[in-house]
Amino acid sequence: MRYFELFSIPVSFTVDLTLINERYLELQRAAHPDRHSGGSERDKLVAVQKTAEINDALQTLKHPVKRAEYMLAELGVDLRGEQQTLQDPEFLMQQMELREELEELQSASDPDTAIAEFEKHIAALDKQYSNELATLLASDDSAQWHKAADDVRKLKFVYKLRDELERIEDELFD
Repeated sequence: MRYFELFSIPVSFTVDLTLINERYLELQRAAHPDRHSGGSERDKLVAVQKTAEINDALQTLKHPVKRAEYMLAELGVDLRGEQQTLQDPEFLMQQMELREELEELQSASDPDTAIAEFEKHIAALDKQYSNELATLLASDDSAQWHKAADDVRKLKFVYKLRDELERIEDELFD
């Protein structure tokens, strides 16, 4: 099933989340199992399966990393569930520095300011990799798709940093 086609939106890394949510509600209204309660067991089962597919599509299209992975898989570059690491020494060094910076947040003299600065830094990285992904995924060149795969790997790291930051904030301020 093609998620973009299901939601009647253009295939693009950059999506309109409001439109996706509107289409989701329309699709769910049409496919909801309650609408088929008087039908055969097969009709009910198909409705349940269709609803599950719509939910999967929504979760994929709404989340940037999942959306990029899905788009790459459709292009023949499947990253889902892979264990491959990046071979980019500059990024690996940046990753180590960010991890150190993250660890130092807990002992910062002004944790609020340090956290705000760190959030700005990772937001900038998120924007950078997302903008690159949008361009690379729009390409017809498979070499560009493999570069996009590396950006997805980098974006995953940014999301992990965000999760760690939330955990640290919870520890510091709860």
